[in-house]
Amino acid sequence: MSIFRLLAIFTAFTGAMCAGSVQAATLKIATESPDGTVWMKMLRKHGKAIEQRTDGAVKLKFYPGGVMGDSKAVMRKMRVGQLHGAVMTAGGMIQTYPDIALYNMPMLFQSNDEIDHVRAQLDASLMAGLRQNKFVGFGLAEVGFAYPMTQQPAVSVSQMRGLKVWTPDNDLGSLRAFEAFSIAPIPLPMSDVLAGLQTGLIDSVAAPPVGTIALQWHTQVEHALELPLLYIYGLFVMAEKPFEKLTADQQLVVSEELREAVRAADDSARRDHISAKQALGNQGIEWRKPSRVELDEWLSLASQARERLIDSGYVSADLYQQALNLLAEFRGASG
Repeated sequence: MSIFRLLAIFTAFTGAMCAGSVQAATLKIATESPDGTVWMKMLRKHGKAIEQRTDGAVKLKFYPGGVMGDSKAVMRKMRVGQLHGAVMTAGGMIQTYPDIALYNMPMLFQSNDEIDHVRAQLDASLMAGLRQNKFVGFGLAEVGFAYPMTQQPAVSVSQMRGLKVWTPDNDLGSLRAFEAFSIAPIPLPMSDVLAGLQTGLIDSVAAPPVGTIALQWHTQVEHALELPLLYIYGLFVMAEKPFEKLTADQQLVVSEELREAVRAADDSARRDHISAKQALGNQGIEWRKPSRVELDEWLSLASQARERLIDSGYVSADLYQQALNLLAEFRGASG
């Protein structure tokens, strides 16, 4: 073989290697968060950092405000490759990876400190579980506790059963939570909730204060119950296939930046939740506290419901037991 032939083969080979080392990609990401929210500001900031650090080879295109549909539609689009990733509440991933709903079980937590203690130990396990189910997770970001907010005063379980309570459409976790207390909720898309409150189709919501204010629901309710019914949180996931098409260096950059975006949103959400809860009181919402007897009934029914959920395979029994052990450890240490 001539030296020229060898040089031609070598040149072609090295050219192919170089071409394979740089993958150009535009990652399409859906989110329910409207533009201007903390989530979107963080996502755009770190999306720009990804583009800069990869010399423009990897770009993120965001579809905010739920324009890609609800979580069910988004998951379908991810499966066929129309979307590559999404920011959604944990409820949106339940059918794909049920254990992601671990923290979303009714009244599992009673304080932010309990949440922090358990999450510090178990978040990594949930991310590993996502990967086993062909998704790459970049972390969890809390939205906050969902509190019952009503047009008529309601404190006890029996009083709440008499109300027309909203639950998110296609959110199995929220539906199961209400079933725990024998409350028959009315499923509606989030976009229909304000009109539902205005027309009387529903008269109650259970939502974090931040969301209640952002969506103007607080203008249609007068009472709030000091009861952490559900812990609401979101996550950033990407389908494994498009992620693995990136080079190793690009995967590292994307992972570092998106994990930081989620961490920043998580930190900010805690502060926003506290201030939003205070703001509701300042705007005339009456916060009511259940009596000890009423609270015990809520807690007892929630505990029974969680056991039924575990028996049905809703969340892995071993993982749930780990969470209970961590809670017992924390509650014991804190007296």
